[in-house]
Amino acid sequence: MVVAFIPVRGGSKSIPLKNIKPLCGKPLVWWNIEAAQGCESIDRVVVSTDSEQIADSVRACGCSKVEVFRRGAESASDTASTESAMLEYINATSLADDVTFVLMQATSPLTTAQHLDEALTMYRSAAYDSILSCVRTKRFYWSEQGEPLNYDYMRRPRRQEFAGIMMENGAFYISTIGNIRRSGNRLSGRIGVYEMPDYTAVEIDEPDDWAQMEQLMRRHAALSRSKLSDVQLFLTDVDGVLTDAGMYYSEQGDELKKFNTRDGMGLNMIRQAGIKTGIITSETTRIVERRAAKLQIDYVRQGAMAGGKLEAAKEIAASMGTDLLHTAYIGDDINCKELLSAVGVAACPADAMDSIKQVPGILHLRAKGGEGAVREFVELILQSRL
Repeated sequence: MVVAFIPVRGGSKSIPLKNIKPLCGKPLVWWNIEAAQGCESIDRVVVSTDSEQIADSVRACGCSKVEVFRRGAESASDTASTESAMLEYINATSLADDVTFVLMQATSPLTTAQHLDEALTMYRSAAYDSILSCVRTKRFYWSEQGEPLNYDYMRRPRRQEFAGIMMENGAFYISTIGNIRRSGNRLSGRIGVYEMPDYTAVEIDEPDDWAQMEQLMRRHAALSRSKLSDVQLFLTDVDGVLTDAGMYYSEQGDELKKFNTRDGMGLNMIRQAGIKTGIITSETTRIVERRAAKLQIDYVRQGAMAGGKLEAAKEIAASMGTDLLHTAYIGDDINCKELLSAVGVAACPADAMDSIKQVPGILHLRAKGGEGAVREFVELILQSRL
């Protein structure tokens, strides 16, 4: 058996009730819960808290593996250690010594199910007594006495030649119930290091950390957390997504739009994979109608729509017998924001408006509108199915 344990106090001083403060659209602790829920190796997710507000939030997350353990006042005090919360839970249960125990910290929401799966595989295969997560830093460290700690300053290495040093990032620790009982510590015996990406070095301890984490979550975590493999309907905007947002006119006054053939191939690829496709655009043009017909788009909605793009998407999804949670949409401007905020998987081109880039959980694509952004999004979805 594998138990994931997430201790969250209600008495945070720097950021009140930070563990359920919304981060990119979800209470902070939910990100760890969902990562543990998505890890097939983990059987039980235990959230230890002294707060009824946090307990209610945890129960509302809808994760089948999760349970709440009511933490005592002593283990939830400002001076209590995380180990005291771990031992409180362990001593209150009848779990066997060989049960694997994964301590997760809600202040590290960039942890994913994949990280946990890989670390648990490493733990089982290499006969470690415990494992901790780290990131590789290539900073040069010095002691207060003026002594270099991890390099020779007379032979300063170039960054690409410098192996760096492992730094604990506080994301998670793996051990067994027996090891923790015997040592009274999250780590003991032969310790292994699981290396995580460098962007996971940030932990939320102070208000300034929160803003930094939101940016990191939008850039990195959305991809791993999005239900890419569950997409049944793929929708796209036109101007600024399938096109470069330019308005071109001939000498005769004919309106022209520039489409990207790679995007067209991407829409063909996703359609062949059995995913329905659709275009939702606020304008009505024959150009879009002809382009959609050539690409054999399943659903086309143009012009002013009652309820806007969101209602149009709901209507399409309902006609298929699915919902917005199984829908992917890519948009770039404010008239896309409501729909982007509602779908299961949202993405925007690299040159989307700033307000769109701030949509919680949105994928930031590398390509600009009209330059392969749709193809990039399609490939991310198809890769998730391999």
